[in-house]
Amino acid sequence: MSERPSVLFVCLGNICRSPLAEAAMRAEAARAGLDIVVDSAGTGHWHVGEPPDRRAQAVAARHGIDISGYRARQVVREDFSRFTHVVALDHDNLARLRALCPPGAPAELSLLLDHVRGRAGEAVADPYYGDAAGFDRTWADVTAGARGLLARLMRGIRAA
Repeated sequence: MSERPSVLFVCLGNICRSPLAEAAMRAEAARAGLDIVVDSAGTGHWHVGEPPDRRAQAVAARHGIDISGYRARQVVREDFSRFTHVVALDHDNLARLRALCPPGAPAELSLLLDHVRGRAGEAVADPYYGDAAGFDRTWADVTAGARGLLARLMRGIRAA
């Protein structure tokens, strides 16, 4: 496992929520000056190799972030050793991750909104079947989650 913090964000297809969470975390880490490894993946295989949904790209672009070069990939068993934190965007994907996680793997599993005060146990709603406004809500949620997780990671670094 990497010595520095590393986070993998996971949703179902890796074209909406998890790439937005990856982008939000990269932006928050850059603002904080934290050198961190960040990636995203899906538990499903349907979109492997595809770019993020055009609506996800649009909301990221409105916040000054280009995610057009991201490509969907599927979670692999090695991810549980490569990343210090594997963060699901909803309960179904967290359950899938727990089932995939090899015994003794060091990655910490959590829901993204567990890292936001007062929102533990909540899922980030999947905007895929909705309108563009759903992607704005998703961006707000993943940004709040990224800020909360980053603050936790930074506390851990200072304590080490």
